[in-house]
Amino acid sequence: MPLVVWLGDNWFNVVQSGGIIASLLASAAALHMDANARRVSNLLDITRSHREIWTNLYTRSELSRVLNGNADLRRNPVTRDEELFVNLLILHLNTAYQAMKNGDFAEPEGLRKDIQGFFSLPIPHTVWQKTKSLQDSDFVEFVTSSIPES
Repeated sequence: MPLVVWLGDNWFNVVQSGGIIASLLASAAALHMDANARRVSNLLDITRSHREIWTNLYTRSELSRVLNGNADLRRNPVTRDEELFVNLLILHLNTAYQAMKNGDFAEPEGLRKDIQGFFSLPIPHTVWQKTKSLQDSDFVEFVTSSIPES
């Protein structure tokens, strides 16, 4: 019986508190859904950029050596276009790494294996060795931890 009396005296405070709690829960749910949508959007943006960069490899014949595991760099050193292409990929990878580090999307399952395969090729390896000193140390650690010792 005392509970009924208390509710009679405080019904407005109870309803008001319930409304505040409900609005906080609704805001939390909306923030969660927005964060998920932002992660998907970020992943789509990274994928779009990835596709645009790699399209250059297939449309520009002067970049065909980049994926050649037998490229003879003593006879034919890395060209300016090849270096630019690999640097664009490094910048793209750095962007993806920073987004992963910030929780904007999860690290793709095969990413480290992809990094290992790419940077073990002569041209990407040479460009990486030349430019890694210009990168953030945590990004360099991420990439080098994915590449086996030569």
